[in-house]
Amino acid sequence: MFADRAKIVIKSGKGGNGNVSFRREKYVPNGGPDGGDGGKGGDVIFIVDDGLNTLSEFRHRHNFKAETGGDGSGRNCHGKDGADVILKVPAGTIIKEAISEKVIADMSGDNKRFVILTGGRGGRGNQHYATPTMQAPQYAQPGKAAKEIELLLELKVIADVGLIGFPNVGKSTLLSRVTNAKPKIANYHFTTLNPNLGVVDLDGGGFVIADIPGLIEGASEGIGLGHEFLRHIERTKILVHLVDVASTEGRNPIEDIYTINKELKNYNKNLENKPQIIVANKMDALFVPPGEDDPIETLKKEFEPKGIPVFPISAVSGQGIKELLYHINDVLKNFTEEPIIFEQEYFLDFSSSVYDLPYTIEYDTKEEEYVVEGKRIEKMLGYTNIASEKGFIFFQNFLKESGIIEDLEAHGVVEGDTIKMYNFKFDYFK
Repeated sequence: MFADRAKIVIKSGKGGNGNVSFRREKYVPNGGPDGGDGGKGGDVIFIVDDGLNTLSEFRHRHNFKAETGGDGSGRNCHGKDGADVILKVPAGTIIKEAISEKVIADMSGDNKRFVILTGGRGGRGNQHYATPTMQAPQYAQPGKAAKEIELLLELKVIADVGLIGFPNVGKSTLLSRVTNAKPKIANYHFTTLNPNLGVVDLDGGGFVIADIPGLIEGASEGIGLGHEFLRHIERTKILVHLVDVASTEGRNPIEDIYTINKELKNYNKNLENKPQIIVANKMDALFVPPGEDDPIETLKKEFEPKGIPVFPISAVSGQGIKELLYHINDVLKNFTEEPIIFEQEYFLDFSSSVYDLPYTIEYDTKEEEYVVEGKRIEKMLGYTNIASEKGFIFFQNFLKESGIIEDLEAHGVVEGDTIKMYNFKFDYFK
């Protein structure tokens, strides 16, 4: 099953906690602190796998989490670093922030490996907090928090040539004749369901060609499957526009070209500036009654003055294909534009401090106490050893500096009132 979009949630590993420990050895009556540091949490890393051509690996699994770092232990033992998560994607995958859909990274060109989330740093053990006046510190640093983000993955096929045109004009037949691709070919009126890629081998060169499905009127507005596949045209250097010159289904080739070009422009105005080649297919089925205009000459009169060459071919018999392929190859040899790499638009920022995290204050009438909860409180309680005198003083200063004391007083707290913060209760005194 081809898949060119996926939405996933990734999370790096939390850092391991530092350890509170003291040497307890025979003949060492007053051993100092020896709590080890926590290990680093695992990273989340994207790498390009040239063996992949779809995002189908992400169809049934949407959550990926790196391993948490191990906690430190006594005797200065460092916690184990958490294992990384490696996510393999095909070349051409765009990584976007899911809500804004802004680009974080383009896995194309030289960008084969991208560390998108780094694991939390391990907390320091109590050995780091010993001072001449505090020789037996009772607290250690917790590991840094994990980072989490929702991503949108989009595959924009990397091909030199994009094969476009209405359904049933012979794109799949042409692709199967000139490349090693094996697309499903039938008289489907809807469209091919997958962008098929193939390599054209020629003397002195070659190129990658992609059959872009789903282009019908209204494709740029999401009608049919066109909107799902228009993104694959963005990286191509040349557009080869197939039309049914024999009008076997009663279509007008000139109207079809203008219709699809309008859809390209509506989707991305830069697409109308890409070099185009018009391929008048189904010559083998073409019959021009006496006295009527030749459709091939009509196409040439309409588009060649605009710099768009017209090549009559038969994808079934092979007539005219060699001339077409060598012309495409010559155009590509003279192509000077750099391949399209989508620039980073979204920069991950996890630098917000604990002082920025939310909290709530409510009064419990049954217990007659003020209840303060939220990420700000939870995080700080995790950092601090309330049982130690220095830890409690540190926590008091945090409540003042972060504005929580002022907020409590605004809620009516007076001296002697009880305040509960999760499992920690204390009476309020100025």
